Amino acid sequence: MRAAVLTGFRDTLTVTTTDDPDCPADGVVIKVLASGICRSDWHCWVGADPDVQLPHIPGHEYCGEIVAIGSDVRSWSVGDRVIAPFILACGRCSDCAAGHQTICATQVLPGFTVNGSFAEYVAAPHADANLSRLPDNLDPAVAAALGCRVTTAWHALTGRAALKAGEWLAVFGGGGIGLSAMLLGRALGARVAVVDVVPEKLEYAKSLGADAVFDARSGDVPAAIKDVTNGGADIALEALGIEDTTRAALGSLRKLGRMVQVGMPTGPHATMEIPMDQVYSGQLALYGTRGMPSWRYPSLLAMISSGNVDFAPLVTRRVALPDVTKELAAFDGPAAPGVAVITEF
Repeated sequence: MRAAVLTGFRDTLTVTTTDDPDCPADGVVIKVLASGICRSDWHCWVGADPDVQLPHIPGHEYCGEIVAIGSDVRSWSVGDRVIAPFILACGRCSDCAAGHQTICATQVLPGFTVNGSFAEYVAAPHADANLSRLPDNLDPAVAAALGCRVTTAWHALTGRAALKAGEWLAVFGGGGIGLSAMLLGRALGARVAVVDVVPEKLEYAKSLGADAVFDARSGDVPAAIKDVTNGGADIALEALGIEDTTRAALGSLRKLGRMVQVGMPTGPHATMEIPMDQVYSGQLALYGTRGMPSWRYPSLLAMISSGNVDFAPLVTRRVALPDVTKELAAFDGPAAPGVAVITEF
C-alpha cells in the first residue's frame, strides 16, 4: 500500500509503498476513504508523544470500507463503510462495561501506539466494540474530520461539561476543535463566543454563526467576555493545550462555571500554573476530557443526519498524501481556518 511514513521527527514524511496491515483476530482492515490532519498529528510529527516509535505511519481520523475481517468479528462484513473513534477500547474491561472506553487500560490508538491512517489501509482492532456505520449521506471527508475534533468536542460539551440550551459557551482556540465546539454549541441552543489570535479564523467563526468573537491580542479578553455575557460564560472550552489560554478560559467564567480542558498540554505546558483562588472563590468545576466513547456515535451521527448541524464548512482543504508534511508544519504557527483532509492516496 502507499503510505506517508515518518522516519525522523520534523522530517518530511516519505510517501512510499509498504506492507499492508495485518488483520487482527478481533478487528478489521479498512480501505481509507479519507483521513483528517489534526494538531494531535503535529504532536506526533514533532516527537512530543512518547508512544510514537519510528518509523511510523501517523493519522488517527479516518473512515473507510472494510476489506478484511478477523475470525472473532461478529458485527461487521466486508464492504461495510465505517467510522471509528481514535481511541479503540477493548470492550471487555470494567471501564468499558461502565461506558468509559476513553480510559480503557488496554486501548489502541492508530496513529500513535500503532500505525495509522496516512495510508491506503489501516487496521482497527476491537472492531465490534468501536466501529460505527458511516451514514450514506455523509461525505467521507466530513466524516473523517469527525474522528477527533468533532467527537472530542461533542463529548466535552455533552458528556463532561453538560452544556444546556441558553447558556454561554466561550471557546478558546478557533481551529478544528474550536470550530466544532462552536457549531455543536449553536446546535444545542447555546450562545457561543470564540477567542483566537488569527483574524481570519475569527471572521470564519463569525460567518458560521458565532455570537461573539475576540482577538486574544487585544485587551483583557476574560473581562470582555464577562461584559458581553453579563457575568461570564457558563462553560469555557480550551482547545489548544496552552497555559495562557487555560488561565484566560478560567478567568472568563461566571461563578459556578465549568471549564473543560480539550487541548492536549505537552512540553512546557504539561505542567501549568492556574489561578486556584479563582477556582475556589468562584466554585468552578474543572474537567479534563480526551476522545469520545464509541457508544456516543449514534447520537452525534443522528444530529448530523437530521440536518441540525452541518460540518461541511469545517473541511476547507482536500489534499493528497504528498501534501501531509506541509499541513503538519502549518501547525507551527497560526494555521489557516478550517481543517485539511487527505482524500487522495
